[in-house]
Amino acid sequence: MQRHSTLGAILAVVLVLTLGACGTTPTPSAEPSEPPQSEAPGSDAPESPAAPSGEPIVVGSTLSLTGAFAATGVIHQIAGEQFVEQLNASGGLLGRPVEWMVLDDESDQANVATLYERLITQEEVDLIIGPYATPNIISAMAVAERNGFVMPQHTAVLAPAMAYDCQFPAWSIGFTPNEFVPNQLFDAFESLDNPPSSVAIVTNQGGSTDFISHGSPDDDDDPSAVTIAEERGLDVVADISYPPPPGTPDWAAIAAQLRDANPDAIMMNSLGVESVALIEAMEQLGYQPPLMFSLFPAPGPLLGLGDLSEGHLSVSMFEPNEPVLEARGDEVREIVETFQASAEAADVPYTVFETQATGSWTAWEILVAGVEAAGDLDQQAICDALHESGAATTFHGQLSFDPEQNNFWETTQGIKQIQDGDWVMVWPADQAAAELQGP
Repeated sequence: MQRHSTLGAILAVVLVLTLGACGTTPTPSAEPSEPPQSEAPGSDAPESPAAPSGEPIVVGSTLSLTGAFAATGVIHQIAGEQFVEQLNASGGLLGRPVEWMVLDDESDQANVATLYERLITQEEVDLIIGPYATPNIISAMAVAERNGFVMPQHTAVLAPAMAYDCQFPAWSIGFTPNEFVPNQLFDAFESLDNPPSSVAIVTNQGGSTDFISHGSPDDDDDPSAVTIAEERGLDVVADISYPPPPGTPDWAAIAAQLRDANPDAIMMNSLGVESVALIEAMEQLGYQPPLMFSLFPAPGPLLGLGDLSEGHLSVSMFEPNEPVLEARGDEVREIVETFQASAEAADVPYTVFETQATGSWTAWEILVAGVEAAGDLDQQAICDALHESGAATTFHGQLSFDPEQNNFWETTQGIKQIQDGDWVMVWPADQAAAELQGP
């Protein structure tokens, strides 16, 4: 079941957070919901599923509920709780109720391995699901591999580093995200009437963000945002890197470098609220770039900037724009509306079911698909079933997992833009709900 692969120097660039001591604060598991009552005899309506019974199946994970990634971690928490509630209302898993044991990793990679060891060896959970953020996921993956556990994961797209056969990505940018992301963005740029001729690249030095900007440190010829921009005729006027947490980037100095370089567009390969900090620092200098892209931002804080973020670009696996919802149907609309109600009840500033929530929902669907296909909780059987049968998902259709590609599937990722205070899909054309707007 295990394929031991040396991640080599790729892991050397992985973010090593040291935000605090190991956090072990559990969040409440979703309680099984009572299924709706069956229709009266003779009704044409289908019978409701039987209520799950027996000993609960416990799924363990960590999430960044505090610390630098908390604004994104809470999205995964709400989506996961909603999925578990819906699963139990539909009869549970293998006829048994499901409970989710969540521990707070405090956005600190140093905590993750210890907490997953605790979940598996002390709490004796039946199944696991990955945390948020690539560095944390890689740490959890090592524990999963050592203990022979299947691990669906939400958001790690650093495909070459995800070499464990029984990790299953719920967010894929294919096997070469360092090529796909910049090429998709620059394709979008070229579609504009007045496309950018120069670009500045600003990079968080940890994990997949640095890999997108600079490729593998083991291979000087590995494609990257910098080299692809140059090959496509864009003048790279600045290539600026900054330390991941717990480092403290000098946003004022970076803002001054960008102002002086005066690029037509900024590609910021960042996480969480980092792009917000940079935009605010540029605003202090009276500078605003014509176009700006952030790779993996927390979506709500950018919207909170108002006019400063109008036209901002990012990646997306799904946005609940009305044309998209109309095409997707009632099931997706109900998921979106239920999430929004839960997020509002939890006082989350951004209540939209978007790409991060989609990653969580898909990871849970992959886990359920593997267990149901295996017919029991044997980890090897679950892994084999996913390789053999894949997983049917709500937002990406039928997924296939090839170990030769580290289980990364053909991407459905597009690009979204803030227009009139909302995120909307704008690229590629077959996914767009609105036209891409230039400066």
